[in-house]
Amino acid sequence: MIFYDCSTAPNPRRARMFLAEKGLAPESHDISIAKGAQLSAEFRAVNPRATIPVLVTDAGTALTENLGIAAYLEAHTPEPALMGLTPDEKGLVLMWNSIVEQQGGMPIAEALRNTHPAFKDRAIPGPDNHAQLPELAERGLARVSRFFDLLEQRLSESPYLAGEEFTLADISAFVFVDFARVIKQRIPEENKATLAWHAAIQARPSAQL
Repeated sequence: MIFYDCSTAPNPRRARMFLAEKGLAPESHDISIAKGAQLSAEFRAVNPRATIPVLVTDAGTALTENLGIAAYLEAHTPEPALMGLTPDEKGLVLMWNSIVEQQGGMPIAEALRNTHPAFKDRAIPGPDNHAQLPELAERGLARVSRFFDLLEQRLSESPYLAGEEFTLADISAFVFVDFARVIKQRIPEENKATLAWHAAIQARPSAQL
């Protein structure tokens, strides 16, 4: 396997944590988004859509989305299970992962990419340029606040997002919560369940990567 990473971006970190939880350490290449390396001809030969992460499998297949990467790694290295064991668990993991991406990852990205000077005319990842829209940033900030409320409600009922065990959904949520610092958002001090969940994941070796 070959892993194309970016040390400063949230989506590659999600894949990096998943690999670490599986005890896998493939050949790795850091692709600097800050330097625009994802737009180079060399990298676009690997992924024409110019997004990171990418995992090139043992068979040579280039997987360019976190869910595809996770599904491959779960099948490649089943233990520890990070995507559920029973049909219900598998459904809950993917359900919560989707909720986290839509209600957490997307609004954080909207707020960042539509305000930060580094993303001028790069409001959407990929090979094409898109102008920043300040209204989307305002909406993103409001949605991030609701995301923290959603996490607190769920984690007050369950130790992890999909149930009793740490899964892909927790990796995604943890990474997005950490990355919210770039838009100056933090877990509210009164959200005790979320703070406890975050501290438990922060103590895992994979979270240090």
